[in-house]
Amino acid sequence: MSPDVKEDDQSVWFGYPLRVRYQETDRMNVVFHGNYITWFEVGRTEWIRSLGISYRDLEERGLLLPVVDLQVKFKRPALYDDQVVVYTRLQQLSPLRVTFATQVCRVTEHLLSSLPESGWVSHPAGELLVEGTTTLAWLNAKWRPIRLEREAKDVWTLLEKMCSTD
Repeated sequence: MSPDVKEDDQSVWFGYPLRVRYQETDRMNVVFHGNYITWFEVGRTEWIRSLGISYRDLEERGLLLPVVDLQVKFKRPALYDDQVVVYTRLQQLSPLRVTFATQVCRVTEHLLSSLPESGWVSHPAGELLVEGTTTLAWLNAKWRPIRLEREAKDVWTLLEKMCSTD
């Protein structure tokens, strides 16, 4: 279920909790850097699902979203068995591309229990571990660029409502 977004509230984040699994870590019990990219994808996938649309739905409609740019800043490592929340929000939207901001934060059990069941929060909470952005391009099933507002007006309208401006 999507959040109630007011015209003047453009900083809505979706939080998705994860526990660091042993196979995601290296010999030092530190999460391998490539796994954060997977977590960014999990955040985007669950963000869109929370709006009532799945990536599968988009693909069945002939809409593809390959990553065309990825920026990541590593602040602190996540460790085996840590509780983390992957916070995601739509940062920029154009008819051709979409950019998501992501923050991965270590959280305590108390913070985790205060995460709303819906996952929607006004700002990330916890210790910032990794942050970054991913930009994806809208393509059709033949891998040709499309203009989303023409090809899927309903999706465009929903995303436009969710886009932050900062």
